[in-house]
Amino acid sequence: MQEQDPWLSSEKAQNLLNLLPDKKLAVALSKKWDSAPERSSANKWADIDALVKSGDHSETLTGKILLEAKQDIVLEYTYPRLDAEVSKHLNHLLKSPFCVHPATGRICVPVDPELVDDFDPLDVPTVTELLGQIDQWNGDVDMDGSGKKVQDWEKTRLKPYVDHFRRFTAELMRDEQGGKRPREEDGDAMEF
Repeated sequence: MQEQDPWLSSEKAQNLLNLLPDKKLAVALSKKWDSAPERSSANKWADIDALVKSGDHSETLTGKILLEAKQDIVLEYTYPRLDAEVSKHLNHLLKSPFCVHPATGRICVPVDPELVDDFDPLDVPTVTELLGQIDQWNGDVDMDGSGKKVQDWEKTRLKPYVDHFRRFTAELMRDEQGGKRPREEDGDAMEF
């Protein structure tokens, strides 16, 4: 609330007031905020509770109703919004790991949640970069030390992302298998 200050302007503060279930409270808050236009969003949020506690500005608002209204407001202001264009056009749908952005050529890579603060979306590999890395590979006839063929993706900056994705999916599989009962070996497993 301090960083974004969502209700600093009077228009945005009016949006907040429109979400309150008690009109008498909204009118009282509007008067208070109009008299102090520089009031921060955090202070405006606190004003709601203060006026309700005073009891003079609301006839119908109980603590439970106010709590539910404030929870709805928090949800409205914090819930991610979807861009309609991004949602309906296939060339915008970058939901699958390792797909390619059609305009930039950047690879859609899975991100480790532990390292999300260090992630730079402009530093992900591009198709052109990956092809150049494969062409520059200095491996011994595409073999590693054990005689195993090195896959093309292992020759590029894509490798740490693929390794992370493999660890993630392996963990999902372990979790999924751990929750199931072992199959019965005989053919009458469905009989009761």
